[in-house]
Amino acid sequence: MKFLGILIGIVCTSFFYFPFPLFFFPSVNTKMVLAAMGLLLLLVQLGVNGHRSINKDFFIVSLFALGVSFASWLTMVLNDSMDDAYLSYLVSMWVWTGAAYFVVSSIKAVHGKISVELVCFYMIAVGAMQCLLAILLDMYAPLKAFINWILAGDYPDNGRLYGLGCAYDVAGGRFAVLLVMIAFLLPKAFSKENPYRYVVPLLAAFGIIVMIGNMIGRTTTVGLILALSYWGYILLTGKGVTGRERTLMIRWIVVLGLVFAVTFTVLYHTNAFWHKHIRFGFEGFFSLVEKGTWEVHSNEMLKEGFIFPDNLRTWIIGDGYMGAMERDPYYMGPLWYGFYKGTDAGYSRFLFYFGLIGLLTFMTFMAKVCQICAKHFPSYGYMFIMILLLNYMIWVKVSTDIFLAFAPFLCLASQSKLTECKRL
Repeated sequence: MKFLGILIGIVCTSFFYFPFPLFFFPSVNTKMVLAAMGLLLLLVQLGVNGHRSINKDFFIVSLFALGVSFASWLTMVLNDSMDDAYLSYLVSMWVWTGAAYFVVSSIKAVHGKISVELVCFYMIAVGAMQCLLAILLDMYAPLKAFINWILAGDYPDNGRLYGLGCAYDVAGGRFAVLLVMIAFLLPKAFSKENPYRYVVPLLAAFGIIVMIGNMIGRTTTVGLILALSYWGYILLTGKGVTGRERTLMIRWIVVLGLVFAVTFTVLYHTNAFWHKHIRFGFEGFFSLVEKGTWEVHSNEMLKEGFIFPDNLRTWIIGDGYMGAMERDPYYMGPLWYGFYKGTDAGYSRFLFYFGLIGLLTFMTFMAKVCQICAKHFPSYGYMFIMILLLNYMIWVKVSTDIFLAFAPFLCLASQSKLTECKRL
């Protein structure tokens, strides 16, 4: 029964972290279904426990999210725009949190307790499984046909790898979060009485997400850079680990690197499938070795699209458009392919949409979420700060945010009787 419960918990976590539209109701996705179930569960628990107050931290975070929605409304009014890209951000934040609440409650029901580590384990497991599923889909046609039927057309058709609701840079950013989590959890694992029970799965997941995750979305590399930087900091300073634990950590990281390097080198030279996807996932590294310069096709496109407003008004309040110019019958300017001004760069899109007012409000919202999580779980403060930094780094490339990575921990923080595990 516990195994079945764990399996259900993993499925719920995947439906939350990698949502996809329901094939029988395309306007609703799995995240929304979980949010509805989370709301129902919350109402039941409020009735049973008799609580009537609203959590203060959640209220404060909601006010900051309302600020993002207000910035969207303001730019729409001042620019006479119909692009409501972030007008409902407050509702979106509530939906993510509601879905996270159901996931956290499900995990707690299975294990009888809940902790930061436990939630991280589920999220990491889902990330590794999505990577393995992406490989299976490309290798086994019947499974791919079944998943494509479930996704009802919501999947890449350009030969790229994908999982269940897991594709492109959005998936890459979420994989990057998981690498940051593993980087933070690994040093703690070596202090356990039986560390290999945790070290082996963590490092295996790290290797899988690094290698296959990059083939799905190359934004995963940003998480790899942060993870390696954190490990370098730990190993150089010895902070939080003993001399023996640091030695073991070095050995295991080196062993992992060698195993995956040898494995993927062999696959790259002996299998056409792996050759194609490894070359795509690590295009920059191949370019660096073969040409001496870091050249990635998407990065070259990013350079062309990393543009800024040319007038003070746009800098302050934006032009009110992110990418839906053709939907506005009153728009008389040029129609760019894809997004407004033809740019996909996150910071550029935010500036052109709602200017510095909206961008700084959005950045402050994310910082406040991070601060609340770090306040309630101070021993994981660096992890939350790294995730926040990751979000700001990702915005250089794409405009997607990773509030959903914080949402489960906001739910943990809001629980009145949180049972926190002692250590990993």
